[in-house]
Amino acid sequence: MPDRALSTSLDDSFERYLQDKGKGRGGDGGNYRRNAARELERFAEWAAGDRGADDWTGIVPDDVDREPTFDDLDERVFREYARHLGGDRGLKQNTVQTYYRYISAWCGWCVNEGYLEAHYAQRASAMAPLPEDDGRKPGDQQAWTSEQRHALTRHVDKRARDAVEAYTTLPEDTDPIDKQRARYAALKAARDRALVFVLAYTAVRVGELLRDPNDPRRRGVRWEDLSLDDGSMDVYRKKQQWDAASLPDPVISPLQSYRQLVDPPTDRWPVFPTFDQRTLAELVREELAERGERPEVIDERREACARDLLLALDENIRPPSITTDGARSILKRLSEAAGIDIDHPKHDYLAPHGGRRGMGEVLVRAFGYTVAARYLDNSEEMVRERYSHIEAGELGDVATEALNEVDSLNRS
Repeated sequence: MPDRALSTSLDDSFERYLQDKGKGRGGDGGNYRRNAARELERFAEWAAGDRGADDWTGIVPDDVDREPTFDDLDERVFREYARHLGGDRGLKQNTVQTYYRYISAWCGWCVNEGYLEAHYAQRASAMAPLPEDDGRKPGDQQAWTSEQRHALTRHVDKRARDAVEAYTTLPEDTDPIDKQRARYAALKAARDRALVFVLAYTAVRVGELLRDPNDPRRRGVRWEDLSLDDGSMDVYRKKQQWDAASLPDPVISPLQSYRQLVDPPTDRWPVFPTFDQRTLAELVREELAERGERPEVIDERREACARDLLLALDENIRPPSITTDGARSILKRLSEAAGIDIDHPKHDYLAPHGGRRGMGEVLVRAFGYTVAARYLDNSEEMVRERYSHIEAGELGDVATEALNEVDSLNRS
């Protein structure tokens, strides 16, 4: 056992580990860092006796008054933690496996850094209490059907057309505030339509399209990232690099009309800005104050404008992109408004990832795994695994056809 492990508390290693695993400058961002930090904190609490069964006192001997250190860790500790995760907390089998993998990855890092002499978490005895995978297949996850896709895109298209027409056909003597309200409604409807069409037809991951508060590199696509003439869009891929994604024909028109309506002050504006009033109000106040505007003047200007978004457009105050959670909220609202029939155990709305999976199914059925893998920015092996239910169904059709042929021969 390394000497420094004798006196080093477990959580003293957490920040360094998280920086190594984090994304962005200083390792401060990334979903993995956030999730790993949560599980490490839970593990530390359990090790100290603050989490677990009522009679659980932690991994430190009862006659010792100190925090857990690396000297207290061995394979029996990880075995007990695996048993704790798989207890009566109501976690699914694959969730238990995921939580344990976070702790196991940290354990492996500790070996490399000299905190531990062996990767105890990966030993067979330590992992024995973990439940088997629950067998949930990718085909069981939500994928927008053709009917759902058409219903949602028809709904947002009609809603945007009506809002834009209502705005552009206003009489010249319309009150300025009423005209601003109509413009705002048209902008929001056009943004929602463009977002739905992009999610429905490009198969781009929602995390590549919108802002992730935990990863500073994922700031959401901007107009400068789009080339509508070429039908392409630059996105920061899951593989941690920029790459071009295709914009098929159904997406081009909604984006073109939306851009014409919003008329962004610069190409650095987000394609899908937030419309959250509280966020925009704070942003406008702070930016105008930094430009030297007095508080009373700022208030007057905001009162003269129907929405802070419109003032931001006029003053080139760039808002943030909506987040992935924001996209889910939008799709919940639109799915309900469109009256779409959704039968899924987890989502009662058309979730963003379902658009990608729906396009994956279309591409696999129409062009096979190789073409689908290129469009989905995945390996062919992964696409085959995730859409294996399609191949199984097709093989079932082949078997049925063979049986019918044999039966017809026997009857003749």
